[in-house]
Amino acid sequence: MSSQHPPTDSLRWFGVSPRTLMPWRLLSAIMLLVMGGIHLYLVFYGVGGLLGALFVLNAVGALVLAIAVIVLRGRLLSLATVLSLLFMVGTLLALVLALTVGLFGIHEVLSFKLVPTTLVVESIGTIILAVTVALVLRSRRAP
Repeated sequence: MSSQHPPTDSLRWFGVSPRTLMPWRLLSAIMLLVMGGIHLYLVFYGVGGLLGALFVLNAVGALVLAIAVIVLRGRLLSLATVLSLLFMVGTLLALVLALTVGLFGIHEVLSFKLVPTTLVVESIGTIILAVTVALVLRSRRAP
């Protein structure tokens, strides 16, 4: 007799089923797209120069990662979710640094367009992505 359980049983044992995971993946992708959308909006409405170029790269990166979180499976999904979490945390950290001590010579103020919204979106996005990463990694460890 084998002590191994079928994959679906092991996923349920860990509390992670594909039905549980997909809504978290969708929420993660939405938060990435909202974050990228905010940065792209700011480029179209006045942010230029080096900061504008970085914002465009942020929007492109967010789009690529959002697609990856939805489309990929297995180890690549694990990689995509971890990279997405690091991307969101890095973007949030960059904003906090710009608000406090400055970043690349840029000092941001809380009253600038969409800064409070961005702080909220990126903070919530970080939490959602952290849960998604935990669920994805947990489902990968299932025996």
